[in-house]
Amino acid sequence: MSGTNGFSVSGYGPERSAWARLIARDSLVRRLDWPMLLSSVALSLIGTALVYSATRNRTELNQGDPYYFLFRHVLNTGIGLALMVGTIWLGHRTLRTAVPILYGVSVFLVLLVLTPLGKTINGAHAWIVLGGGFSLQPSEFVKVTIILGMAMLLAARVDAGDKEYPDHRTVFQALCLAAVPIMIVMLMPDLGSVMVMAVIVLGVLLASGASNRWVFGLLGAGAAGAIAVWQLGVLDEYQINRFAAFANPALDPAGVGYNTNQARIAIGSGGLTGTGLFHGSQTTGRFVPEQQTDFVFTVAGEELGFLGAGFIIVLLGIVLWRACRIARETTELYGTIVAGGIIAWFAFQSFENIGMTLGIMPVAGLPLPFVSYGGSSMFAVWVAIGLLQSIRVQRPMSA
Repeated sequence: MSGTNGFSVSGYGPERSAWARLIARDSLVRRLDWPMLLSSVALSLIGTALVYSATRNRTELNQGDPYYFLFRHVLNTGIGLALMVGTIWLGHRTLRTAVPILYGVSVFLVLLVLTPLGKTINGAHAWIVLGGGFSLQPSEFVKVTIILGMAMLLAARVDAGDKEYPDHRTVFQALCLAAVPIMIVMLMPDLGSVMVMAVIVLGVLLASGASNRWVFGLLGAGAAGAIAVWQLGVLDEYQINRFAAFANPALDPAGVGYNTNQARIAIGSGGLTGTGLFHGSQTTGRFVPEQQTDFVFTVAGEELGFLGAGFIIVLLGIVLWRACRIARETTELYGTIVAGGIIAWFAFQSFENIGMTLGIMPVAGLPLPFVSYGGSSMFAVWVAIGLLQSIRVQRPMSA
């Protein structure tokens, strides 16, 4: 007997069987982490509106087309979603076997930045020009390969049952693997990306269960290295100025402190509910530089107000919460380490980006995950979501 909609009432028809497979407890659709996925999509959609608001009147950037950045942001998001689907389809375990290739490609790409193919934007020589108005920032993909590479080394003997925790030799090898691309990125110099990568390394070590001596040792080495970099004059002048403006917000408000001062004015003018989308005076007046990328949160603060900006933070919190749950529930150390690295990445980069617009963190040139304009960053974060979803999908149902 069949119903009027063409599905078999008894459940044995081909259409009903396909639907039953789709919604079955062990199906891919049911096993995806939907709160994380929907929150990530919502962030990208909000980012689309904010990017359009920030760029529609900037004729010096949009080449006279108010929809220039809007179209590209939607395209980047679409490609990012496709990369997420591809990552889930391949699976984090398959990518584990491809880590040597992925690592080699990422190192090669960051080395290309140091050649004439590299391009300097906002003081950082971190991009490869592809032509047609498109460019690639390899350091974004290095974040992914550092996580996968370190996880592969640290979890190899533990998942095989030979060890309970990574031994000192394995930890040292994993740190050497991460150090190579980090040092190359430091030469660009791209201090913001280096900061994120350093936090990723710490997150990976903590998730792996490695000895706390390594964690404290790295923290001490990082503090000593920061002092040495400052004293030896390794930093470029624009980087020193950013830290100086952070330490003293009243320093040169028309110069080095201009960005952060205008950012705080924009956020403060939004009040509780904001001035309304596309009606922010600071945004419309083009007072905040790089508002579609590093300072996109100022558009939310001004036009959506405290409630709208807070909603963005809540969505980011949901993504992190679900990632923590995935890390806790997976039965393999490799999956736990990968999830832990992604959590450290998303948490620090979100805090740094929002913090620098509020004046509680120095300006480091980092995009807000899912929200800021930028193809490379968008692709990387969606690949990371794909890895998290793969870890959840491939875990045993009893977990």
